[in-house]
Amino acid sequence: MRRDRLLVAIALVTLLAADVHFILLPRLRSWYHLPRESCSCTNSSLESGAAATVPWTTSQNITAVSTERGSKLERLFRHRLYNIRLPELGPEERLLEEDELVNYCKRKVSRWESVVVPYRLKKFYIEAAAASNITIPNHPVTFDPEASWLQFHLGINRYALYSRDDNIIDRLLRDMQTARVISADFTQDEKALKGACDCSQVVKPSGLHLKLALKLQDFGKAMFKPMRQERHEETPENFFYFVDFQRHNAEIAAFHLDRVLDFRRVPPVAGRFINVTGDILYITHNEELRSVFFTSPANNTCFFAKCLYVCKSEYAVCGHPDLLEGSMSAYLPGLSIAPRISIPNPWIRAYSFTGREEWEVNPLYCDNIKKLYPYNSGNRLLNIIDMAIFDFLTGNMDRHHYEIFTKFGDDGFLLHLDNARGFGRHSHDETSILAPLTQCCMIKRSTLFRLKLLARSEYRLSDVMRESLSRDPLTPVLTEDHLQALDRRLDQVLRTVGMCVKKLGETQVVITDIVESSRVTTSHPGGSNR
Repeated sequence: MRRDRLLVAIALVTLLAADVHFILLPRLRSWYHLPRESCSCTNSSLESGAAATVPWTTSQNITAVSTERGSKLERLFRHRLYNIRLPELGPEERLLEEDELVNYCKRKVSRWESVVVPYRLKKFYIEAAAASNITIPNHPVTFDPEASWLQFHLGINRYALYSRDDNIIDRLLRDMQTARVISADFTQDEKALKGACDCSQVVKPSGLHLKLALKLQDFGKAMFKPMRQERHEETPENFFYFVDFQRHNAEIAAFHLDRVLDFRRVPPVAGRFINVTGDILYITHNEELRSVFFTSPANNTCFFAKCLYVCKSEYAVCGHPDLLEGSMSAYLPGLSIAPRISIPNPWIRAYSFTGREEWEVNPLYCDNIKKLYPYNSGNRLLNIIDMAIFDFLTGNMDRHHYEIFTKFGDDGFLLHLDNARGFGRHSHDETSILAPLTQCCMIKRSTLFRLKLLARSEYRLSDVMRESLSRDPLTPVLTEDHLQALDRRLDQVLRTVGMCVKKLGETQVVITDIVESSRVTTSHPGGSNR
């Protein structure tokens, strides 16, 4: 045999053996270790495609939460409070124009295809195969103007991230659960910390909330937060909120709660099992990310954050042996096409071990906030109170900033991003999160009506949340203790509003943003249309 052909044959055999050992076997082991009981229904629905996907407003296969009258979630979304008529949306009410977004995405795809170069092993594999006339399957990026993530971006408007009856959201959730991952990288905010890390002075361990930006084959993009904590484990009571774990299931549950409350200010989030070898290590083009992968003594594939705040393998996340569950959060449109700004929360907490902010010591703090722009007019302060109620229900103390789209100005809705520090302690209700409500004694009429509705037995919050979360592949997303805590905290919010009404009167506390009529519930012209 000729020497050159012998070398090519040896190279191909070696690479084939490496693929079998490092890709095929881990996938088979991952499949074998997949928890059958929790995912059996999910697997069958994924295999059968879109037709088997359970939409938000159906009750099939959910016997635990159905009643004689059917699905509580379905009845809730049929209620007139969840069918408020909004004004017709003009160009100024929509975040993006279709032509502008499509052209922007086409340029991104073109740039991706011209810049991205396969890493060395893949390149050598392709060259060796070509020399022997062997065809290697290729999975190029595909751009579809009807892709779910693009339609989600086009649906963002002045009032919310998506409409109440937008079927695209169901498709987007399914795509984030099943679409092929073609690229993995650190997120932009973690990249910004490079070089600013002093690992000798750990205050806020970034290694405890490692997250990655995953690009999907249809060029959609999702933020992956891996599992760090078991469902039943509570945050230790001696943990400060700024060193708490970030929980992937909290991101999933927060999206469902946001939708149940009809805020629609949390981008869609779905649970997914990721193969950390095939879906991250072997496809990333970031050498630094690839360098933090290692095999644990238990023969599991692990990786960790490289010198963000914590740079040690002790803070790694590991697959079993390669399979790792986590949350997939849909990215919002890029800042270059849809600018948004980050604004400090007026009720920000002291991110130190001894500090205290003014609102924590001054019970009249809200009187000062009401005099300041932009809280002295419009809906900004009411939106802050909505956010505080949402955070209290989840137990999230880490709301130091909020974001808004600049196009919609001061009356635009607040984005409820980064909810992974919620649902940490079901046994404790952190009443300080409600400070905006207790100090300002104001609440939107629409928000109050929905909270009262969810406190009724036929629409009980824990029941509709249990039913909603059962659609996710990682069900059960929350333990029963956390679901029951939602009911308890909801009662506490309503009692707080009741005390405010008793003290100041309903007209001062309940701010009208909707008007009811016998025919239809409509938006109030001077309100927030929420």
